[in-house]
Amino acid sequence: MTDNTQHQQAATPELPTQYVPADVEGKLYERWVERGYFEADEHSEKPPYTIVIPPPNVTGSLHLGHAFEHTLIDALTRRKRMQGYETLWQPGMDHAGIATQNVVERELAKEGKSRHDLGREAFIERVWKWKNESGGQISGQMRRLGDGVAWSRERFTMDEGLSRAVQTVFKKMYEDELIYRAERIINWCPRCLTAISDIEVEYSDDDGELVSMTYGEGEESLVVATTRAETMLGDTAVAVHPDDERYRHLVGKRIKLPLTDRTIPVVADTHVDPEFGTGAVKVTPAHDPNDFEIGRRHDLPSLTVMDERAVITVPGPFEGLDRLEARSAIVAALRAEGRIVAEKRPYVHSVGHCSRCKTTVEPRLSMQWWVKVGPLAQAAGDAVRDGQVKIHPQEMEKRYFDWVDDLRDWCISRQLWWGHRIPIWYGPDGEIVCVGPDEEPPGGEGWHQETDVLDTWFSSGLWPFSTLGWPEQTDSLAKFYPNSVLVTGYDILFFWVARMMMFGLYAMDGTPPFHTIALHGMVRDQFGKKMSKSFGNAVNPLDWMDAYGSDALRFTLARGANPGVDVPIGEDWVQGSRNFANKIWNATRFALMNGATVEGELPAAEELSATDRWILSRLNTVVAEVDAYYEDYQFAKVSDALFHFAWDEVFDWYVELSKTTFMGGGRPAEVSARVLGEVLDTTLRLLHPVMPFVTETLWTTLTGQESLVIADWPAMRGFRDKAAETEIEQVQQVITEVRRFRSDQGLQPGQKVPARLTLEGTAFAPHEAAIRQLLRLTPEGDAFQATASLPVSGATVALDLSGTIDVEAERKRLAKDLGNAEKEKAAAEAKLGNEAFLAKAPDKVVDKIRGRLTKAEADIERITAQLAGLPTG
Repeated sequence: MTDNTQHQQAATPELPTQYVPADVEGKLYERWVERGYFEADEHSEKPPYTIVIPPPNVTGSLHLGHAFEHTLIDALTRRKRMQGYETLWQPGMDHAGIATQNVVERELAKEGKSRHDLGREAFIERVWKWKNESGGQISGQMRRLGDGVAWSRERFTMDEGLSRAVQTVFKKMYEDELIYRAERIINWCPRCLTAISDIEVEYSDDDGELVSMTYGEGEESLVVATTRAETMLGDTAVAVHPDDERYRHLVGKRIKLPLTDRTIPVVADTHVDPEFGTGAVKVTPAHDPNDFEIGRRHDLPSLTVMDERAVITVPGPFEGLDRLEARSAIVAALRAEGRIVAEKRPYVHSVGHCSRCKTTVEPRLSMQWWVKVGPLAQAAGDAVRDGQVKIHPQEMEKRYFDWVDDLRDWCISRQLWWGHRIPIWYGPDGEIVCVGPDEEPPGGEGWHQETDVLDTWFSSGLWPFSTLGWPEQTDSLAKFYPNSVLVTGYDILFFWVARMMMFGLYAMDGTPPFHTIALHGMVRDQFGKKMSKSFGNAVNPLDWMDAYGSDALRFTLARGANPGVDVPIGEDWVQGSRNFANKIWNATRFALMNGATVEGELPAAEELSATDRWILSRLNTVVAEVDAYYEDYQFAKVSDALFHFAWDEVFDWYVELSKTTFMGGGRPAEVSARVLGEVLDTTLRLLHPVMPFVTETLWTTLTGQESLVIADWPAMRGFRDKAAETEIEQVQQVITEVRRFRSDQGLQPGQKVPARLTLEGTAFAPHEAAIRQLLRLTPEGDAFQATASLPVSGATVALDLSGTIDVEAERKRLAKDLGNAEKEKAAAEAKLGNEAFLAKAPDKVVDKIRGRLTKAEADIERITAQLAGLPTG
């Protein structure tokens, strides 16, 4: 498992007594970058392995979600690089239209200015200036985490090349009639002053009011209810179900709209639910998506009653009021006219908010640009259905299909200045011309370009191929497209993943952008609660990296990463991972001080002790397990397997069992030193993708080689020795049982006890020295009294406890414990023997009682053995 490039070490290498991450991480990362380890060569003959970074916003900084996702991607790419792939982890950032424009506008506001004071060109220059000076701090934070990205290929969604890709796709889709302009109801943010897509609206249950009011007079009246009374100023009808007998006499008639000088018709429409409320609904086509559709079916006018800031524009007493002010004023005016039938406050209902600024979204009729998603979404769904693209875990497929199979047309225009300006020119006589990247826009008087920009997700949807030089047919595109896997959170399955699927299949001749979509969950606090500044549980990952090292944070995150499942994390878990890093460090120091080496071939089998054969056998098993878990994106199982192998088996058992061998010197010590070197070499390679810094430092010291980043990934040697595994398991049982007995008797860990080991006829004889050392058992001596005897796994350990414990007090304590255990057993057996109870009790409850019975039986067996082992007389 060692490389052929190793060279003879001149002297025993040394390590500092303590591992201090801050002394190592920064310098090590810069060395990796300077040596070009993370760069990708499109001319390489190695098989490609490509992953794109989900591009963070240029306004953003590293949060735990980033750290989690980047850890998983980095682990995958580091392993594939070690396996001999030409790996490309594509870095870059998103221009984040709304968020970035908001940041710069806030800066201008401090100067008493708005973007309109600067004008469009000057404002965009200001945004670029901010981006170059302050944007992208996350890049430096990614270096802190150890991200192995190809920095020379870093891209930005507003780069010239990516802008060219955006224009190319837009023109192609426009000519294919997949992009069109139409007046529709959109989600409007009165704070950001732009349209936002359906998936950029966050819904929450808010306290509001439900007001029921009378429209019309006398017998020609009916009651409608609304949570947005201010929109009544734009009502152009009342709708009822055509089969509703209560209102049949009103259908086709016109009734008075309160507070106005207008009358509106009563129309019959099957959209209305006659069982809900009064069975009559007000229709405001310009301010509600469902009402808009009713309006289209009945040819109703659409009256816009609010401006872009949600201020009332209808002439009269409410003109100039904000929507919420107008709501109160209109209800008061209706109450004064005696038209309020009922008011319910608070009325909890679902309210949409802008995902960027949390302002309540206003449905608004607006002329916008749209993508006809039907054929694109069909292709995106079919690519998963026919197996071209696999979603992992598979149970997430349903969420994907639920989304792509029910997509509505996508509003792609945004009323912003920062972003990809829509490449449409309007002429003086109503002409509309779409201009591609190599085309000159039409000139002459009266021609002007569309002022809107494209939704940010339009350009980020092209990310897997635009970053590789498309629309040019580059060598990078040929080598690295499609991506091997996309690693991302299930929360942006719809925002980003579906967009990339649609664009990739459309622009790349039916080739999807990736082979596999590996979805992970959200990072939550240790109690499973969403992390939020408002909750007071948000964590800056840089703080934990400063305190415990980047490896500790990475290992903690990876160890919690079960596919598609949210990840709880607490600081004490990061501390535990720091302890693991320290354990690896200290064990490697011990190994180096005892001559551990990777030089030369492994000794022949006949020279290996049972302990050596056991650990090599276990090592091969773990290599196979880790490979299988990685291929299934089971990061938690990878980490757990390595943690228990390294800590429990290598450090706590192999190193401890080998100490007597090292102290004895000679050829046996040389053999064990070579085996220990082999085990550490392989273990550090296996751990490297998740814990790159500490493993790099230790491995290069151990082997004298250049870097783990470019080392070979361990391969199975086919070495398995079940007999050795069984033998060492028996030794472990002896040591574990005697340790438990010592602890139960109240003996101190370091307290020495005379003992006689009866090992004849068993496999324990070669291990007697190690067993005695680990259990602090001294030779029996002339005055030895076998006051306690423990038969364990075919061996017998007789102990002389005279003078070390109060036998009678211990007997009473154990008798009391035995009585409690027997009561617990009897109670559990009684419940499990009750057929009526078993018929009604949930499976979880029954399983819990079975577990209590099993534990009680084990306790009885253990305590009985302890009592039997106590001195007599």
